[in-house]
Amino acid sequence: MTTNTDIKITPLDKGNYDTWLALWQHYLQFYGTTLPQNTIEATWQNLHNDDVPIYGFGAWLDNTLVGFTHVVLHPNTWNTTECCYLEDLYVSENIRRQGVGRALIEKVYEFAAKKQCNRVYWVTQEDNTAARKLYDTLATKTDMVQYRKSL
Repeated sequence: MTTNTDIKITPLDKGNYDTWLALWQHYLQFYGTTLPQNTIEATWQNLHNDDVPIYGFGAWLDNTLVGFTHVVLHPNTWNTTECCYLEDLYVSENIRRQGVGRALIEKVYEFAAKKQCNRVYWVTQEDNTAARKLYDTLATKTDMVQYRKSL
């Protein structure tokens, strides 16, 4: 792993829409899915709505947005403070293995600590081995299995 001290992590602002959208589309392609335009627009609006506990951070190299993460804060029944769900994380393919993913996750940890969250958690596909190598250095893999029913 290369640590790149030139990586800057900042909250996404409304002026980042076009570059975020390009990365978002690559992220959706990685997972083999698409979303309706109104969902994409709602996601972007929620990232900037102070009344919605969804936050976005961008990773910048040479003034270029090269990655992002979205997190959702929510209450839970196992603690008196909120949890931080790292819902989305994407780094441009040509920038991977340069420390951007690590920097984004560490920013999420910092953000969650400031918000007094009790934990940060996320899920990924089992065969996402490249990302899992990084995740194994930053968090503990649990033995929980996720079940889902789409409604």
